[in-house]
Amino acid sequence: MKKNNYKYKVVITEAEYKSFELEKEELNKIAAEVVVGQCKTEDEIIKIAKDADGLLVQYASITRRVIESFQKCKVIARYGIGVDSIDLEAATEHGICIVNVPKYCIDEVSNHTITLALACVRKVVILNNAVKKGIWDLKISEPIFRLRNMKLGLVGFGNIARSVSHKVQAFSLSVLAYDPYISSSVMTQNNVKKVSLEDLLKEADIISLHLPLTKDTKHIFSEKEFKLMKDTAFIINTSRGPLIKEEDLYEALNKKWIAGAGLDVVEKEPIDPNSNLLKLDNIIKK
Repeated sequence: MKKNNYKYKVVITEAEYKSFELEKEELNKIAAEVVVGQCKTEDEIIKIAKDADGLLVQYASITRRVIESFQKCKVIARYGIGVDSIDLEAATEHGICIVNVPKYCIDEVSNHTITLALACVRKVVILNNAVKKGIWDLKISEPIFRLRNMKLGLVGFGNIARSVSHKVQAFSLSVLAYDPYISSSVMTQNNVKKVSLEDLLKEADIISLHLPLTKDTKHIFSEKEFKLMKDTAFIINTSRGPLIKEEDLYEALNKKWIAGAGLDVVEKEPIDPNSNLLKLDNIIKK
């Protein structure tokens, strides 16, 4: 038995929420002690979690070095859908089970995707910044397109993408999707047309990324893909930053290969304040 009659130790790697009473209440049922940290580095994780039986992780990167320091960890649960912040190969080698929350923030992320898309298409940020600088000139935002009959292309058709597809149809957008793992019949049931990635790039007015980050999807959007897009098209990423090769995105935006981008995520976070992307007017970074 551990001290205070606890059988297990569960570490929460970040104190990002105001309260962890729900976690403590549930874990108390199995006599688990809950330890809350605020870990930013590998060493901080190792210090607090090396003797843990389980981890609850939000942003912390659980690398091979971290995993190899664990003395008896059996499970790592992530507050979220993606598990790319955890070295799955190392975890498998050490017999550690990885679990996620498949329905985490589906409504919030789908809403944010649409928010970024609307802000890009309607040039909200450009006009807001201009007015605050004393510039009253609609021409700086041209062209502004009608949403009606625009085509939204979803790259990936999981739960968040499906939620986006349902919501944007209220704006009279037609929806295309590329996902090799989802059948055309499932897409048809959602009033979505299944297409190849190349056709989606050529046809869509707005392209939104909804993919997990894997070896196969890293930099799935680079120079080739941007040059296939319409020069009036926008790309939205609320998934994972490394899906996009940022130096190529900069070229695409700077040279007007595409019209703009709305990014909730970037390759390295927080973004470098000297990043070239932040120097462009046709990008929204939130």
